[in-house]
Amino acid sequence: MRSSQIEESMAAKGPLKLKVKGGKGSKGSSSSSSSSSSSKYQMLKDWTNWSLKKAKVATQYGFIPLIIIIGMNSDPKPDLFHLLTPV
Repeated sequence: MRSSQIEESMAAKGPLKLKVKGGKGSKGSSSSSSSSSSSKYQMLKDWTNWSLKKAKVATQYGFIPLIIIIGMNSDPKPDLFHLLTPV
């Protein structure tokens, strides 16, 4: 489980860094406004994908603790065992 998370995080970071570095080196000094506009669009698209992936991970790991915290702060004050059992 731990190694798959590391591989996913490395896979998410790798293409983002490569695209930014490749974009600077391949343009040179003769870049037109349309390629600049498309690179800005690509950078925005990459940043959006990166942030959505991070939000997905945060939601996956934060959902159950959020439910436990909300349950512990409710009016009848159930025990932790009662919150975790399905019955």
